[in-house]
Amino acid sequence: MAIAPRVLAAPANSLDAIGQTKGLRFGTAVGMGQFPDARYRGLIEAECGVIVPENELKMHAIHPNGPDDFDFTRADTLVDYATAHGLKIRGHNLIWHHPEWMPKWSETLDYGPKPAERVAEILTRHVDTVCKRYGEKIFTWDVVNEAVDNKTGVMRETAFSKAMGSPEAVLDLAFRTARAAVPRCELVYNDYMNWDATGHCGGVLHLLDGFRKRGVPVDTLGLQSHLSARPGLPHFGFGPEQEKAWRGFLDAVTGMGYKLQITELDVNDTAVPGDFATRDAAVADLTKAYLDCTLSYPQVSTVMVWGMTDRYSWLQHNKTKREDGQPLRCCPYDADFKPHPMRDAIAASLGDARSRV
Repeated sequence: MAIAPRVLAAPANSLDAIGQTKGLRFGTAVGMGQFPDARYRGLIEAECGVIVPENELKMHAIHPNGPDDFDFTRADTLVDYATAHGLKIRGHNLIWHHPEWMPKWSETLDYGPKPAERVAEILTRHVDTVCKRYGEKIFTWDVVNEAVDNKTGVMRETAFSKAMGSPEAVLDLAFRTARAAVPRCELVYNDYMNWDATGHCGGVLHLLDGFRKRGVPVDTLGLQSHLSARPGLPHFGFGPEQEKAWRGFLDAVTGMGYKLQITELDVNDTAVPGDFATRDAAVADLTKAYLDCTLSYPQVSTVMVWGMTDRYSWLQHNKTKREDGQPLRCCPYDADFKPHPMRDAIAASLGDARSRV
């Protein structure tokens, strides 16, 4: 699909332009499910300075049939579009270290008499090939996604880690290979930990500490930021107690020398009763409280939402549905491409953020 490049820059009041006044960038996920919609592309061009392919760069998308079979068709379409329109590109992700989301062939492939060497060969070739194909067109890569079990805080096992002897062996090789392939790229470990009372945050901190001790070239922690609005709590789930816990986690991360990115922001309003206006106010309140806290850390460079409009949000198709059967109100724009109060909340937080310039 040939798309004419944007001639004019995004408006001065765009979310990305507001962010840039403070040294921040704003963007969104986009996948081939939304890309053909001209309205969605127009919204990206009006508001964003960065895009991230939703699924098209993941291993199962690039290798649908096996490790030696590369298919870059869909990824190339999005990268070419971004390049033509002056949009920066985040890479997501080189390995999703979760048994549910690894390529199906990874579980059935015969790795031969030396499985550790065979997996290392597959992983090295994958990371090196993908990174070098796009080079500096992609300024930051989620090298590894979701390697820590959110319920237990321990490292997830996959066919790759079982063959290589440990999850750390897989992750370390992925980061070292990415650094060699694209030495000037920002390398990110991405996960969805939050301030809830689970072992997830502790597991992520343990992983990050291990990276530092082993000299693994990880620059940044990606904070997915899939928020859930909960009635009855201050700011619908981000009151003083939650902020204290979150700051404690971020203090520990930045204390190790890591930078931060907000990588996949959206809000699940399933638990909030009421009409659209009531729910929209709750989503905006939670968004503003969370962003004000997180953006107070100068280590944060980028804010990405996981979709600009409710029409295409993955949450609409998630297993959790509202009891009233109504669609979720989870993104900065509604299903008719009209701005939510969430959009204003993001703009206000970006404008109020401490300057990185």
